[in-house]
Amino acid sequence: MAQPPAVHSYGGALPFQLHRVTGAMNALGTLWILALMVLINADVLGRNLLSMPVRGVPELVALSIVGIVFLQLADTLRVGRFTRADVLLERVARTSPRLCDALHAAYHFVGAALLGVILWASWAPLVDSVRIREYVGAIGDFQAPVWPIRLITLLGLAMTALCYLLLMASDLRRMRSRDRRTDA
Repeated sequence: MAQPPAVHSYGGALPFQLHRVTGAMNALGTLWILALMVLINADVLGRNLLSMPVRGVPELVALSIVGIVFLQLADTLRVGRFTRADVLLERVARTSPRLCDALHAAYHFVGAALLGVILWASWAPLVDSVRIREYVGAIGDFQAPVWPIRLITLLGLAMTALCYLLLMASDLRRMRSRDRRTDA
């Protein structure tokens, strides 16, 4: 006897082993957090014990937060950890699973469209950042280029938009499989 379709698309494998890519991006973000913790502690200890702070820590932390968020965004979506209110969807899933699938597909479509717009709007700032050699920090003290974080942002947006589209396709397949089950 066949298993009934799942209630949602989250947590499963993605085509082309993309779940491994999103997982690796998530792990890289986690390692980056650990490196920041070491850097911040070194700064605090250097500041308090040796009166010699580590230069550029505030700038690196500010840039890193953005990079970490976008590295971990796609996997957070893939496993269903985005913050949202499921009260309505849970009720709809009990009474009309097909409608619940359609609502999930619509949610994923809107997410992909929104991230597509943000991705498109983020391209010019990346190009400008490379062209003008944008940096944070002060000349002679500490400088870090901004373009790597802008590139990570673009890659994270692209992977998350792709995840949204793949989840939408999964929702639509599940909805069609429910139709076939009711026709049989």
